[in-house]
Amino acid sequence: MNPTPFVHRTVLLAEAVEALAIKPDGVYVDCTFGRGGHSRLILSRLGPTGRLIAFDKDPEAIAEAERLAAEDSRFTIVHNGFETLGQELARLGVATVNGVLMDLGVSSPQIDDGRRGFSFRFDAPLDMRMDTTRGITAAQWLASAEEDEIKEVIKTYGEERFARKIAAAIVAQRELAPIQTTRELALLVGQNVRTREPGQDPATRTFQAIRIFVNRELDELKAVLPQAARHLAEDGRLAIISFHSLEDRIVKQYLRDASSVEKLPSWVMVRAEDMARPPLETVGKPVRASEEEVRDNARSRSAIMRIAQRTAAPWREGDA
Repeated sequence: MNPTPFVHRTVLLAEAVEALAIKPDGVYVDCTFGRGGHSRLILSRLGPTGRLIAFDKDPEAIAEAERLAAEDSRFTIVHNGFETLGQELARLGVATVNGVLMDLGVSSPQIDDGRRGFSFRFDAPLDMRMDTTRGITAAQWLASAEEDEIKEVIKTYGEERFARKIAAAIVAQRELAPIQTTRELALLVGQNVRTREPGQDPATRTFQAIRIFVNRELDELKAVLPQAARHLAEDGRLAIISFHSLEDRIVKQYLRDASSVEKLPSWVMVRAEDMARPPLETVGKPVRASEEEVRDNARSRSAIMRIAQRTAAPWREGDA
């Protein structure tokens, strides 16, 4: 039986593809295929000799991508996390690319499909894996993790003030019966979050934290940024769409470091014009969804895209 189709509205669709400054004969990477919104628009801008390589971990996204690959020989899909970018490009015989796009976080079909266990809006098995073919589920992790680890994950990745109390409640509950479903977890968290933010379910931060941890989202992001920048050809573009402060903080810091001149000891006398040029330079100001897009798709409200471009400067060892 075919899975239920879920609508996916690609955030910053035109803006992200414009940010890549597509060259018809260029090679591009879409690090998060999703349901192919960005990929299809990139392909529409490429000529016959252009190429697009996409990554995704979700089996349903891979199935959609494979259909596109069967229709368009310029397109290649990789079933793997984007932290393997350098390894996979080497396998495909690609040394440099003209642009890399990252649309971070969870996709709408993953949230809206109650079977996936990402959302407390549905009562479903507590899974939360983007790649359902590998790794442990959220339920399995909660059943075995130490209380301190659970607390740190919820505090760090969810920025939840009541992380200690929630972790203690989870451990106490599993002594009676393991937490197996999204509803069980959401009810337990709700009972231990004393104050609620307007318009936000008390379980929001905890669910976000566990999802990020189970899928190693921030670790993957930290791993891929230098790989993406290092494989860019001169004038190649890097465009990254983030949806929450933890992601954006990592992206902002990386781009700031990679686009800054190398720090020298205070005693070194050198003119500014003689300083080595950094390997990246930021392009424009951060881009946010328009009022019209936010009206049509509320999930675009928190999106922020940062853009950088590869310079002619050699790669610095510290940026690897």
